[in-house]
Amino acid sequence: MSTTKRTRDILVRNTYLNVDEIVAELRSIRVTDLERRNRHTAPPRLPSRRILASVTEGLCAALFPNRLGSSELADEGIDHYVGHTLNRTLRELMVQIQHELHYNSGLEILNNEDREQSAIITQAFAKQLPQIRRLVDSDIKAAYEGDPAARNIDEVLVCYPGIMATMHYRLGHVLYQLGVPLIARMISEIAHSETGIEIHPGAQIGGSFFIDHGTGVVIGETAVIGNNVRLYQAVTLGAKRFPVDENGALVKGNLRHPIVEDDVVVYAGATILGRITIGRGSTIGGNVWLTRSVPPGSNVSQAQMRNEVFENGGGI
Repeated sequence: MSTTKRTRDILVRNTYLNVDEIVAELRSIRVTDLERRNRHTAPPRLPSRRILASVTEGLCAALFPNRLGSSELADEGIDHYVGHTLNRTLRELMVQIQHELHYNSGLEILNNEDREQSAIITQAFAKQLPQIRRLVDSDIKAAYEGDPAARNIDEVLVCYPGIMATMHYRLGHVLYQLGVPLIARMISEIAHSETGIEIHPGAQIGGSFFIDHGTGVVIGETAVIGNNVRLYQAVTLGAKRFPVDENGALVKGNLRHPIVEDDVVVYAGATILGRITIGRGSTIGGNVWLTRSVPPGSNVSQAQMRNEVFENGGGI
């Protein structure tokens, strides 16, 4: 180590930074916020995003042990690996479910009812894993058959961000339905951070779903997507407006996102807003802005939408 660097390190270590007042003020803000939300001074722990990332990785490895687990597994050792991975991963998940149930209860300590409920939810989730595998298989097959650049099924599984985001969504969606929406949302957001694809776990998505390229895709909470649907990058299935109650607060939980029926293709940059229906077998062109329903078999292009706006006297 050079003399200059050693001197600099000594100066940094010996520099006193007064943070006591900052710590006290931050504590005061926390306490005030907890009192405002009728929370305890020592609130229940939230589920851990770091642990949930590990849980999701373990679940994906159990679903696809040879490709997303250990590459050195022998055929006779696969079931043992899957069983061991599931036992460890599901126990970690159960603890995180306990944290969410405890947080929602508002109680000082976790009660026996929530502890038992966490085990019930975990077991119910585990029973859905074979069906999740079947759905992901259909998504992978749709991607392979729909992309001429895909050379084999394994390439799709390990390389395509749309498959990663969809797999996280399918895991999160089951947990969402089982009553742990925070964990479900965190799992979906882990994939969002890594892929740039945002799929709310509350959305309903059928089989053979393919997001090609994927970056910038947004699928809202109450969206409904049928079978054999393909989306390209930067597609938004969003809400047109956000109604408020008499106090001006946003109304939560209303149906506000599109319904996309079977066999629909939506090309890059299209924005589809509101509780409208895109009829079966329709094609929505790139960069279309769509806020009305279209019948089955429609072909909607940006040029068509522009002409409609001008004919109605808008946009001029």
